Amino acid sequence: MNNMFCFQCEQTAGCKGCTGAAGVCGKKADTAALQDKLTGALIGLARAVNGNEDIVTEKTYKLIIEGLFTAVTNVNFNNDTINELIEKIALEKNRYVSQCGSCASPCGRTDDYDMQKLWNDNEDIRSLKSLILFGIRGMAAYAYHAGVLGYSDEDVNSFFCKALFAIGMDDYGMDELLPIVMETGEVNLKCMAMLDKANTGTYGDPVPTEVTLTVEKGPFIVISGHDLYDLKQLLEQTKDKGINVYTHGEMLPAHGYPELKKYSHLKGNFGTAWQNQQKEFADIPAPVLFTTNCLMPPRESYADRVFTTELVSYPELVHIGEDKDFTPVIEKSLILGGYSEDRHFTGINGGERVTTGFGRNAVMSAADKVISAVKSGDIGHIFLVGGCDGARAGRNYFTEFVRQTPDDSIVLTLACGKYRFNDLELGTTGGLPRIMDMGQCSDAYGAIKTASALAEAFGCTVNELPLSMVLSWYEQKAVCIMLTLFHLGIKNILLGPTLPAFISPNVLDHLVNEYNIAPITTPEEDMKKLLSKK
Repeated sequence: MNNMFCFQCEQTAGCKGCTGAAGVCGKKADTAALQDKLTGALIGLARAVNGNEDIVTEKTYKLIIEGLFTAVTNVNFNNDTINELIEKIALEKNRYVSQCGSCASPCGRTDDYDMQKLWNDNEDIRSLKSLILFGIRGMAAYAYHAGVLGYSDEDVNSFFCKALFAIGMDDYGMDELLPIVMETGEVNLKCMAMLDKANTGTYGDPVPTEVTLTVEKGPFIVISGHDLYDLKQLLEQTKDKGINVYTHGEMLPAHGYPELKKYSHLKGNFGTAWQNQQKEFADIPAPVLFTTNCLMPPRESYADRVFTTELVSYPELVHIGEDKDFTPVIEKSLILGGYSEDRHFTGINGGERVTTGFGRNAVMSAADKVISAVKSGDIGHIFLVGGCDGARAGRNYFTEFVRQTPDDSIVLTLACGKYRFNDLELGTTGGLPRIMDMGQCSDAYGAIKTASALAEAFGCTVNELPLSMVLSWYEQKAVCIMLTLFHLGIKNILLGPTLPAFISPNVLDHLVNEYNIAPITTPEEDMKKLLSKK
């Protein structure tokens, strides 16, 4: 309990793994051990479900999704809530195999799994099982958000059990595991499609929207994370109270949704990406509500102003439960009072406004213009530069790369990696803005559909388009998206700032041979290489 092992995120210590008393993310060793115990309990539940699929209930799937999401980086730092979830999972498992507790000769087939067996396994087996585990953790986040809006999918739910069961199989080798790795990407595509349908069906299709970075005087609340449902509830409860609401991090794309745009007190965006919060929240005269992952251990200077909801949990922070009564957040906003005059903030490059809302329907509505501009030469190349942001040195690569994109190119982007460059003034080309923010990390589905539609229009494959993908990653949602791209056969992806520590040399060789994935080098070298393939 005094030393941990965790290598699921990009910032893991030494690009090898966090092994001391605490991880780079701030998660302590005892919490890491509990998250391993939680994962082992989920595998035990999946084992109990195996053969009992005819009596599986939505409650079982909901617990599995919550358990997987809880272990995503920067979600839960609270031992008490993790223990409560482990107890719920144990009770649910007992519903399927209640006789096991009194069996005189236990077979062990429904036991919880000891994660130390995985961490100490052959490096290639550990690598493949980690790809599956981290992939389904990321997928569970998307399934959770869809579930909040009343959407679920039997194939997605049952695959969580299949994948967990496979992780616990000591006799599975590469031949058994590699197909499940690829299936993780296939099922995640279906999961992202479900979330896309849930969000657009509930809040409408996003439309391009300019968002100010200025915070107006008076009481305000900052909302961070990904969950649009929580934002909608907060907007309803703050209506006509003289409180403005500002998005942060991955909540920025919310400004593009018609059903959220209609709230006049949804004013703008505060701050940049998640890793800057300890600096940006240091003296903020307003509360911050975290709805999903991206929470960093709050510093004493602002800890009394941080609130959590959903699965986000941190010791001693006020948590808003399932009743979604945000009264404590609202009261804190009124007490703090906000700024005494308008405060003008900027992005990391000095820009005062950013634009979002270029969802797949918005982009595809201009498909004829894009196709015509590509054919005429007005648009020479399309870059997809997106993914997770982070604090590791070298991420300024993505800023410089976008700066160096040719004037006749378009940059599609999504997720919080866009904060590295989304305030740059790059102008237009072919009658279109050169930077188009397609949304949150989950909106990678929209980018995939856009690329597929363009390939169909040109009568070629996605790999043959004048399209290059330069992606940054940080946590497990990036893993499941990457696996989806592999499932679709998309090649020549540049990934950075480092390659995942959990990918062994042999597994990396396989990915390089099959998909020609490569690490980023320098903006100049990579730009030259990508444009030479036009």
